[in-house]
Amino acid sequence: MRFSLQREVFLKPLAQVVNVVERRQTLPVLANLLVQVKDGQLSLTGTDLEVEMVSRVLVDDAQDGETTIPARKLFEIVRALPDGSKVTVSQSAEKITVQAGRSRFTLSSLPANDFPSIDEVEANERVRVPEAALKELIERTAFAMAQQDVRYYLNGLLFDLREASLRCVATDGHRLALCESPLENGAQTKRQLIVPRKGVQELQRLLEGGDREVELELGRGHLRVKRDDVTFTSKLIDGRFPDYEAVIPIGADREVRIDREVLRASLQRAAILSNEKYRGVRLEVSPGQLKISAHNPEQEEAQEEVEADTKVDDLAVGFNVNYLLDALTALKDEHVVIMLRDANSSALVREAANDRCRHVVMPLRL
Repeated sequence: MRFSLQREVFLKPLAQVVNVVERRQTLPVLANLLVQVKDGQLSLTGTDLEVEMVSRVLVDDAQDGETTIPARKLFEIVRALPDGSKVTVSQSAEKITVQAGRSRFTLSSLPANDFPSIDEVEANERVRVPEAALKELIERTAFAMAQQDVRYYLNGLLFDLREASLRCVATDGHRLALCESPLENGAQTKRQLIVPRKGVQELQRLLEGGDREVELELGRGHLRVKRDDVTFTSKLIDGRFPDYEAVIPIGADREVRIDREVLRASLQRAAILSNEKYRGVRLEVSPGQLKISAHNPEQEEAQEEVEADTKVDDLAVGFNVNYLLDALTALKDEHVVIMLRDANSSALVREAANDRCRHVVMPLRL
């Protein structure tokens, strides 16, 4: 096996797959990348048995073959080489030589046959999604996923495929983020898939936006995302996601319309003096204004007053300030609408122009 290519061209696919490789492995071969050269194309595969990434690139001076090379060492070597250098990788017996200019590195390898592959995805449905739309859906919701929750089905992102749209939903039990995007050709049957946290993070890193489309292959236990230069596969969480639509407040009819950036800055300032453990802030709504207050065990207090377009009178609700800030960061419109019902009910936060993305934040007793 042998191939040559420019450092910058080599670095991009390496960076895509190296993140999948766990630093602590149960099998030594999982610390390696599967490197295959066939018909002038190089493919690099990394996996941790839950997530698999295959990246492809065209190469020069190619001799077909396959082996596995230590992932992090290869990535660090290529990253440390000078810009513009040409990298040649060749194999002789069980040793791999990486050459660029006057630099030469010899690495050990393991047989390609030892490398595990994720089972073939029996795709019972394929859906095409604009890459920019999928990237946006994940970015606007993934932050609300639970971390190491005993309710394992919350430690991931729900892909809810409908006839004409794709929804991404995440919740950790205290807040919920939902965003949807229309699809030209939606799913033939409604499907719900829960992609685990690591898969979501890798997908977020991988997607670049732009006009091109990616293909989602949906299997019973896997989701596969295909782009011309890369194939990403993730196992799914086997569980039932809660009925998230029941969590979205229906009777919240008290509306507060407010400048998103002004509110965000005010909350950030108030948060400085909030209790480090509970992170609580109190929102008091009166006609034309929103008052934000926070205090901590040292008897320190912060107060902010913000102009708001609202007729609501005499309503005070407590919230975790981090949850509100996360929701406001995920929204993009200049103005946001906060829908409230009473002091003990969740708030619905959305953009003023549309309700494509919605965030639900549970109240906090202060």
